[in-house]
This record gives sequence, structure tokens and C-alpha cells, in this order.
Amino acid sequence: MTPVGTTYLENYTPAADVLVVAVCVVFVILIRSAYINRTRSFRYLRHMIYMAVVASVSNLIFHGILPRAATLPNILIYLPHLLFHASLYSILWLQVQYLKETVRLTFRENRLYTVLSSSGLVALIVLEIVQPLFGFGFYMGADNTLHREIPAFIFGYVFFVLLMLSMLLKYREMIFRAILVGILSSVSISFLLMLIQEWVGETSYTVFTFLFPIYALLYLAHSNPYDLEIGAVDERAFTDLVAISYEHKDELYLMSLYMHDYDGKGQHYPEELQKMIKHFVYKFFKHPTLFLISGGHMILVVRTSSDPGYLEGAEKMIEEFMKLYSEYKIDYKIVYTKNDVRLAEDNDVVNFIKYLHFDMDENSISKPGDKEIEAYLRYKYIVSELVDINNKHDLNDPRVLVYCQPVLNIKTGKYDTAESLMRLDLPKTGLIYPDEFIYIAERLKYIYTLTQIILNKTCLKIKEMLENGYYIQRISVNFSVYDIREPDFCETVEKIIRDSGVPYDKVAIEITETQNERDFENIKKRIDELKESGVRFYLDDFGTGYSNFERIMELPFDIVKFDRSLVIASGSGNKYKSMVSNLAMMFDNGDYSVLYEGVENDEDEKRCIDMNAKYLQGFKYSKPIPIERLTEYLDKGHED
Repeated sequence: MTPVGTTYLENYTPAADVLVVAVCVVFVILIRSAYINRTRSFRYLRHMIYMAVVASVSNLIFHGILPRAATLPNILIYLPHLLFHASLYSILWLQVQYLKETVRLTFRENRLYTVLSSSGLVALIVLEIVQPLFGFGFYMGADNTLHREIPAFIFGYVFFVLLMLSMLLKYREMIFRAILVGILSSVSISFLLMLIQEWVGETSYTVFTFLFPIYALLYLAHSNPYDLEIGAVDERAFTDLVAISYEHKDELYLMSLYMHDYDGKGQHYPEELQKMIKHFVYKFFKHPTLFLISGGHMILVVRTSSDPGYLEGAEKMIEEFMKLYSEYKIDYKIVYTKNDVRLAEDNDVVNFIKYLHFDMDENSISKPGDKEIEAYLRYKYIVSELVDINNKHDLNDPRVLVYCQPVLNIKTGKYDTAESLMRLDLPKTGLIYPDEFIYIAERLKYIYTLTQIILNKTCLKIKEMLENGYYIQRISVNFSVYDIREPDFCETVEKIIRDSGVPYDKVAIEITETQNERDFENIKKRIDELKESGVRFYLDDFGTGYSNFERIMELPFDIVKFDRSLVIASGSGNKYKSMVSNLAMMFDNGDYSVLYEGVENDEDEKRCIDMNAKYLQGFKYSKPIPIERLTEYLDKGHED
């Protein structure tokens, strides 16, 4: 038996629990300042901190009233002691839930650990409640003495520690090794200290030992330090803030600054620029936060509800930034926007801003609205469809359509060739034209799959038209320089044509000229390889690019396509017409046939024929039409 207040007070010092409360307050302050990711596992961690405070405060109250226990109702002794142990059990239960989130258990395994931990928690709390009622374990005797016969808490503690250790060891492959070692070490040290404390009869440091695993988890899994140079947190913190704001319907105002000069590896902001950034962060807004998205990309965020003067502050910041720009001359792109719910829902704000950067001029400011957001959402949808088309790699994918523009053969006066053109027909948007998706496909490296689909469908259609008796000299298919770079380019093209069953000379490949030395050598090699099989080659868009005649003459093209810009130029006067005509004659003398694109009226037609045209193509004859309608322009029979 233990006299009231004697051993408990002799083996207890309040300093440890006061320190726990202080440390937990510091944790909370740091959490609020560091923009730690607010995941479900973090919520468990945050509640562990709250429970540690409750446990320490309860323990302080319990030991504070012990000296007066004889004069107080027993319930006032039991309640703080019960709350003390219940809070500690809750921390252990929360640690189990945290680990369940970390190892991502299956439904069955998750249910098992949930049942075990929850049953243990309930059983231990019930045990704490019934001890005083039935006079065992911890209770106050009739003679005002405290009894502590069975250390129930230590058994509950061991139960939860063993449960956690079994989970960590069983699913250790699911946890990054450094984090696993940190968690195991902190849990082991806490358990060891708890045993030592129990062994020596000390009672002061119980709650303090619970802080080790909490600190380990906070540091290893949730830390998000500031960049010490400019006082910013990283993109992970930004996406977390967007998610929380969306959940709580908080409106954010975002000011994005991108400077490509500092976007490379190893780049550092000059000291003057760092001072400028820090100055901007706090001068114009009440509660701003700066996020470093990449080396040269920063986003300053304010909550509109807590900073009603944000628009005025933004305008003042721009004015001051422009003054500094005139001094430092660092290229920039600035975007000002609110966090639209359509972007926040998928946490897509950063990608939206990067999308805007792609089309922005240097040293420009964008304040996007609904139009830009709708355009981005459309872009995002197109990207998702291109990803799916590329991944499925179905050469008959119904979303990729072949359109054709008939080409007039001047010699025969008939339409016996055509150019294949690409369209997309997507479920949510309908028909999409090349200027909206080709650059995306090239940038994301999906163009090769699209080109293969167009080539395959074109070949199958040629086969069908030939079998139905239509005469067609050839149909050309546009190939990107990105296609030419593929190592299996020639093998793929030959296989598609061969599998379709059409003669190789019924297919032509259109390639745009390039300045790149490596691409030039690739094109030359590909032409040499495929020409042996009978495939024809067109030089597309002559007159819009580099136009190095010496280089072009090295490439054995069959047809050179003069861009519409040359057709227009030739109509500006006799001098221009003579220059274009002489260019065409040079190619004609070199056994290259000249095709003029963009012929729109009788005047264009007559002028191009005068300028050594062999083929004409343009809206005068037909706009691009589905390839299924090409037979409307073809004759049946054989070549004359």
C-alpha cells in the first residue's frame, strides 16, 4: 500500500511534463509555419501531439491534487489518472493507424490491424475504468491509501509496441529503409526508456518518451524546410496548400514569377535579387507565403479573405518590379490569377501556369480568365487522349482520322495524287485540327504513334480504292522530324506498307527541311534506305525555313512543295514572280517536280502554271476532305 502523495510525489517531478507541453507547442508552431503536407497520416501525427499535451496536463493535475487527496472526492483522483492513461493509449492507437497508412495495407490486412488496435484501446480504457470500481490495480482504499498492485499500463504499452513492431517488420519492404530505421530506432529507444523508468520506480518521463516517435515521423516523413536564401517552401507544400484551400473553400490569389536564367541546375539568385524577393513578399501583403516551384519559378500566395487589399498590393508590386527590371534587365514571365475551382479540384495550378508560360513572350504579364482556363482544360483533355492513343498503339484507332486534299496533275489535268492530313475526333470535343494537337504530340513524343496510324489507314484506303478500280498515282503522308529520329523508322514504314498489301510506290513521305546537322544526316539516310523499296519523298513547305539549296540538292526528293507564301509573293510583281519561277526552273532542271500549295483562285493557278508547276494543290480545287470522299475526284481505269 502507498500512503497518499508519498511515493508518487517523491518519484515525480513536474518539469518533464511541463517540458512536454512546451515541446508540443513548438511542434504546433512549426507545423503551422512549415506548410507540412496535410495528408491523412499527418492528421494522425497532429492528433498524437494533441494527446501528448492532454496526457501531460492530466498528469500535472493528478500529481497536483495528490497532497489533498484525503479531503477530495475519489472521482477527482481517478479522472485525471484515467485521462492520463487514456491519452497515452490513444497515442499508441494513432501510431498504429499512422503505420497502416504508410505501408498501404490491403483491405483484409487493414481490417485486421484496425480490429486489434481498436479492441486493445477499448479494453485498456475499460480496464482503467473498472479498477477503482472493483478494487484492483490502481484504486483508493478505505483508509485513504493508494493501491497500485498491477501495472496495467505497462502491459497495454507492450501490447501496442509489439503490434507496431510486427507491422514494421512484416511490411518493411513497403517503407523506405531510412524511414524504417528511424521509426524502429525511435520506438525502441522510447520502449527502453519506459522499461528503465518502470524498473527504477520513476514516473516523471512517461509522456516524454512518447515524443521520440512523434518527432521521428515529423522529421522523416513530413518535414518541408524553407529555402534559406529567399524564404520559400517547395512545390509539395504548394500543392498541399491548394488542396486544403479547395477543401475549405478558401480563395487564393497567386502571383507567379518565372525567370528562365535561374532555372538550370546549379544556378543561384544574386544577392540583390534575393533581397528584392524578400522585400516583395512582405511589403505589399499581410500574410503571404512564397513557394519555390523550380529554380527560376516562384509563386507568391495570399488568402483573399485575410488580405482584402490583395489587388492593390499586386499592382503596387508590379510597379516596383518594373522599376527594378529597368535596372537588372532579367527576363521574366509573370502570371496573376485566382485559384479557380476547376484547377484546384485536380490540384493542377502549377501545370496551368506552365501551360501559360509556353505561349507567353519574354517580359510579359498574363492575367488569365475563363477563356484561358477553358483552353487549358481542353489542352489537358487532348493530352490525356494522346496519352491513351499512344499507350494503346492501335493502328486502327478510330479517334485518329485521315483527311485528304486532292492534288491536280497539270500534265494530265486529273486528280491522281493527294496529301493525307491528320485530324482527331475525340468524344468530348469532336473534330480537332492539327494546329491544336500536332505541337503537343511532338513535344510529348507521341507523334510517332499518330503518324503510324495515319500511314496505316492511308495504305488500307489506297488498297481499297485500287481494288475498286480507281486510278491513283500516290498519296503522301506527312512525317515529323521526330519520326525520322526513331531508330526503327524504316523498318516500321516498310512493315506497315507491306502488311497493307499496296505497292510501295503508291505511298510518298513528306518531310520538312531542317537546319539540324544530325537531322539532315538522318533524313538523307532514311531516304536512301526507303527509296530502294519504291517509296517516294516530298520536301514540304519549301520557302518557310532554312532553304539551303546545296543541302536540298544532296537529298533525292521526288517533289518539292512550294509553300503558299511563295505563291502570294509571286503575285506581288514581276520581280517576285521571276524569282519564284527561276527557283522552280532550277528544281525542274534537277529532276525535281514542283508542287505549289495554297492555290486559291484562277489567278494563282495561271501564275503557278507559268512558273513551271507540275502539280497544284489548294482550296481552288478542294478543301481537305475525309479520305473516304477522295474517290469523288479520282478516275477509274489505268494511267494514260
